Amino acid sequence: MARPFGKKDAKILIGEHRQMLTQLEEIAAAAQAGRESIKQYSDHLAAQSVLAILRDIPVEEINNREKRSFRVKALREGGYQTIADIVPASVHALASVYGVSEDAACAIKKVADEMASQAGQGCKIRLSTDDQSKEATELVSAIYRFRQVKPLSGIAEQLVKTNRTDVTAALADLEPVNGTLKWLFAAKDKKQKAMEAFCRLTELKIDTYGTEAASLLAEYQTVQEQTASDAWDDFSANPIQYFNVLEEINPGILGNDDALYGLPEELAREIQDECWFPDGLLCELRRYQEWGVRYILHQERVLLGDEMGLGKTVQAIAAMVSLKNTGASHFMVVCPASVITNWCREIRKMSRLTVIKIHGSSRTDAFQSWLKTGGVAVTTYETTAYCTLPDAFRFSMLVVDEAHYIKNPEAKRTKNVKALCTHAERLLFMTGTALENKAEEMVSLISMLQPQIGARIRSMTFMSSAPQFRKIIAPVYYRRKREDVLTELPDLIESKEWCSMSPAEEAAYEQAVLSGNFTESRRVSWNVSDLSDSSKAARLTELIEEAEADGRKVIVFSFFLDTVRKISLLLGKRCIDTITGAVTPERRQEIIDAFDQAPAGTVLAAQIQSGGTGLNIQAASVVIICEPQLKPSVENQAISRAYRMGQTRNVLVYRLLCEDSVDERIMSLLEDKQAIFDAFADRSEAADESREIDEKTFGDIIRAEIDRINAKRK
Repeated sequence: MARPFGKKDAKILIGEHRQMLTQLEEIAAAAQAGRESIKQYSDHLAAQSVLAILRDIPVEEINNREKRSFRVKALREGGYQTIADIVPASVHALASVYGVSEDAACAIKKVADEMASQAGQGCKIRLSTDDQSKEATELVSAIYRFRQVKPLSGIAEQLVKTNRTDVTAALADLEPVNGTLKWLFAAKDKKQKAMEAFCRLTELKIDTYGTEAASLLAEYQTVQEQTASDAWDDFSANPIQYFNVLEEINPGILGNDDALYGLPEELAREIQDECWFPDGLLCELRRYQEWGVRYILHQERVLLGDEMGLGKTVQAIAAMVSLKNTGASHFMVVCPASVITNWCREIRKMSRLTVIKIHGSSRTDAFQSWLKTGGVAVTTYETTAYCTLPDAFRFSMLVVDEAHYIKNPEAKRTKNVKALCTHAERLLFMTGTALENKAEEMVSLISMLQPQIGARIRSMTFMSSAPQFRKIIAPVYYRRKREDVLTELPDLIESKEWCSMSPAEEAAYEQAVLSGNFTESRRVSWNVSDLSDSSKAARLTELIEEAEADGRKVIVFSFFLDTVRKISLLLGKRCIDTITGAVTPERRQEIIDAFDQAPAGTVLAAQIQSGGTGLNIQAASVVIICEPQLKPSVENQAISRAYRMGQTRNVLVYRLLCEDSVDERIMSLLEDKQAIFDAFADRSEAADESREIDEKTFGDIIRAEIDRINAKRK
């Protein structure tokens, strides 16, 4: 029987398939190898952090610990200056130092190891683009490769699992007869099997198995070729994903090893088993946020009291997304008027949920539309008076933001919200204000959610900080602190606070724009005659109150002197003397010294050109910027007054912005310029100037606003 293929062809085909299987198995194993690398590199980075601590501890500390008289002078002469030098050394190496016996070396090594262990218990790793050390770069690169390889590993594993038996059997049938003599003396059935195997292996090479394998190998090769710079860029764009990977692979390495996040163990186990369905959520949650979502879904009627900056809004959105995926259709959010725009924006940005704003003159039509079509209705405390539901109507979840607004049972808005609660299957109250020291407020809110727990704690408020009290309220009140769950984040957290203009604000703004007054146009919301009509002033007040409850002080920056004066009058005694261009340097320092000694909730208002440069104001950890600055460098300098060496708290930066105004156009333009700068510009002074908005560009913005306003009026 003639062989229909050449010996060389058979050898090539066998070699290709063996290589393909080997490479696919390598890719299939790459995810596990990546996990091991991440564990290794993160432990190594943590060890470096421990060594950094030990480098500051002189070798003499060994005698203080043991109350003995080790010959530390001999150790120093032998090159052991600090505890960090001793930890990696062996007993033999220490004993080789002249004057140190083997017994003493054992004792010294034991003490040093104990000190290293103690340092490691409180040690955590931090990743920051500002610290691209060799160890940090190794870890970031390992996570980067893992994130890209993980989906490839799954596909490769499935390919191997589906085709290995077929491929290895065909290789076995072809191998014995791929030589000339073997073919001549082979039995007829073996020749037949060999020919069938050759055809089968040829088919496999060009069908789905072969093409998918080739594609995987190409993608895998691309991953291998990527650089540390690529990894840091990806980290900068997706830090949450990196920290989630670290938490999963090396729990506790970020400094948070509390797997239960402060809940009683029995309840925590139930929360852990709660299912949630994130399809349609357009962002990735941190582990503690996912845990919060499970808590919300499992407990059904809860008060989420996470500190400012921990993402209560996204946890609420994720809970609504999960409920929608299980058949729910109607949701409602009640919030202060100052954040209604923020809520609408965040829901659209983070999910595929439909949003209907129920506010203003169109509130009735919007409310009826929501009743018919569903989605998330976002409304204000004041507008709840117009949200009367049919007796039989039920909706899936009511979210009440800044729930301390309804602490007074006799207030009209409290009664209105209570009426809505009777129609909701689930309730989620949220507040960033700590309630542990506001026991009556806590009881009032908890009683609305779970009356039986409210009744139980009413006579126990004197022990509201005790562990047994916290255990009782754990099924309804859940609060995490920033330092407990955001141990790895940089110390700067920035957010945009979008406000909706009142009719008075809108009228003042449009008059300024149509008259071509550039200055007044930029002072949107602050140029009203009465700040009670200002949405930015309302949001400013709320942020200051939250800061005070959180034990923080606040700096408020504005470009405009008149805005600074208005804010000072609005806040009264809460605001110390202002810093403007007219204040001498000596007086500025006196004001800052007074601010340092002032209690939490104190505000320092300053012109951004004056208070934003040359001053150290670490006493503040909240920065509020009243309007977008045309020069980003001015904002950065202002923020750095608080965000600098000596600052012990995360710095929260809030930018107050109005929709449908120059604020929106300026921010959009600045973001576009920043993106171009990040992609192409050298970090030079000239490049920095390219990010600024000049007078001509701002004139274009005003002209566009004039056209928009005229079109709206027509």
